[in-house]
Amino acid sequence: MKLVFVITIFIVLKACSFDNKSGIWRNDKGSVVERKIFKDFKNLSSINKNFDQIKKIDENFKFQTLKEIKSISWNDIFYNSNNNIKNFDYTNSNFLTFRSKKISNSVSSDYLLSDGENIFLSDEKGNIIIFSLKNNQIIKKFNFYKKRFKKIKKKLNLILYENILYISDNIGYLYAYDYRRDKIIWAKNYKIPFRSNLKISRNKLIAANQNNNLFFFNKKNGNIIKMIPTEESKVKNDFINNLAVQENITIFLNTYGSLYAINNETLRINWFLNLNENQDINPSNLFFGSNVMIVDKKVISPSKNFLHIFDIETGSLLYKEKFSTELSPIATNENIFLILDNDLLVCLNIKNGNIIYSYDLNQKIADFLRTKKKRATFKDLKILNSKLFIFLQNSYVIQLDLKGEIEEIKKLPSKIKTKPIILNSSIMYLDNKNKLSIIN
Repeated sequence: MKLVFVITIFIVLKACSFDNKSGIWRNDKGSVVERKIFKDFKNLSSINKNFDQIKKIDENFKFQTLKEIKSISWNDIFYNSNNNIKNFDYTNSNFLTFRSKKISNSVSSDYLLSDGENIFLSDEKGNIIIFSLKNNQIIKKFNFYKKRFKKIKKKLNLILYENILYISDNIGYLYAYDYRRDKIIWAKNYKIPFRSNLKISRNKLIAANQNNNLFFFNKKNGNIIKMIPTEESKVKNDFINNLAVQENITIFLNTYGSLYAINNETLRINWFLNLNENQDINPSNLFFGSNVMIVDKKVISPSKNFLHIFDIETGSLLYKEKFSTELSPIATNENIFLILDNDLLVCLNIKNGNIIYSYDLNQKIADFLRTKKKRATFKDLKILNSKLFIFLQNSYVIQLDLKGEIEEIKKLPSKIKTKPIILNSSIMYLDNKNKLSIIN
């Protein structure tokens, strides 16, 4: 085991390449490349080979014209209830219009929310920080926790709905905060840490805890409407339970690797199935998934081993691909765009699973820069102005057309830390100094 661990560390360190000319291959000074140790164990012991083919796009292929929208709020950490990011309008001048003072002295969450007037974020001290975009300053800092929780690092899950912030945490609290009146509406202690994103469906607040129990709460008072127990994973990993909602159906992917579809009215399970092909739970084959998505009556579930596409009504498997990915994909009504763990950019047809193209991103970058191929570290993927925008860990942004051809590589005016959000045609994020940056 010690030998395997040493080999794993050597592989990770070797992947941290440097390019003195462009800087695009370089990771931030002192940053840790986001490669999990368990993931490397899996690679060393895996028998099944993941997809690694290069496929060029047909010269005559044409993509569907995408409608660009102008986002005026960001109420969910994944923008909307089905977890699929839209094609946003973006000014694309790459000009830093504003950079705030330091917003928090603590480690902040990876996600921002906005009601259009304010930016909301949380930190590990349990602070909920509200930053006014109009006044360019912090207008409120709220902390729910008493002194006896002071030494506990808090992980808060937030969702915004009609001027109310709903929050769950890793202690077991669930509460509703009216930020305009600076008032707690209700608060409950359910003892067991919550371990999922939050969703809202009409009068219901939906969450799951670390034991993989799924809860439907009354969002007016926090009382349990129904609890649905699912398989508990005895060994915990970095993957958290994930929820997506579309119309009257909640999709729940738990840490055991099971996928559930629940009717939001009857609160009955429509169907469920298990995606983890390794039933022997140990550190070498734990289930690692990504954010489950709902697109056009289809459930898209990426994981460490496969990309599964299911019919949302019946749960029938439409197709699966041997794709390994931890980065959330993006889907249009016709296509899915993914960055695989082996750094391939893949586009496939959402209806039949046909691969439209597959390119080595690192080779694409090297060819564009006319430099030697090394390895970049990818942080986020979005569609802006009907273009693919790939955000790198070191704050470079790669702009590609939908056919996968690089058009431009830019460096953001400040280092990127949180997942970027798009608001009023501008990119907003917290930088590595916990300062809010706005770029148009």
